[in-house]
Amino acid sequence: MDVHDDLIEQLADVGRAAVEQGLVLASGGNLSARLPGSDEFVVTGTGTYLDRLDFDAFSVVGLDGRLRAGNPNPSSEWKLHQRTYQVRPDVNAVIHLHPQYTVLLDALGHRVRLISLDQAYYVRKVENVPYFPSGSDELAEVAAEAARNCDAIVMGFHGCSCVGDTIAMGFRRAQNLEQAAMTTFRCLQLGNTELTFPPEWFDKLATV
Repeated sequence: MDVHDDLIEQLADVGRAAVEQGLVLASGGNLSARLPGSDEFVVTGTGTYLDRLDFDAFSVVGLDGRLRAGNPNPSSEWKLHQRTYQVRPDVNAVIHLHPQYTVLLDALGHRVRLISLDQAYYVRKVENVPYFPSGSDELAEVAAEAARNCDAIVMGFHGCSCVGDTIAMGFRRAQNLEQAAMTTFRCLQLGNTELTFPPEWFDKLATV
């Protein structure tokens, strides 16, 4: 199996898991991975269901924005992926999902709080950007700018963009982001507005 096919299989596995875990519904969300040693990335096509991905569902797009191969209709959010790869050469995967608690908290004006060790270790920091229409240059630009110093971005009234050096890491961050949102929601139900992972331990997490 070549690298292109292996990346698609990994993304297909993530798509199925994301749907099973309720992180996205129907044809929402999109996934991508950078093709090693090239200026291209594979990205899900428009209207594709993440739990039904096959090789025909993927487009190959260049960092110059040109369609190179595969599905002739890349996701309408392809610019989000393109701009993120441009500003983060260390990133090899972009996972864009629509996690319900994450979106709800942001819409209500609450920030997602990182509380557990896993949430703090994998997510580290959450940036929030305002609503812009799906597929717009504005959304791609603000999300990519937020990704310069952050691996988990919440897009207002929309979803999240989580990045990683691998597909697995990008998805793990999305999972932990939503878990953190659920934990924050429960804290708010109990009247707690301050609990977070101990700030003095953040700098030491790399040694845990």
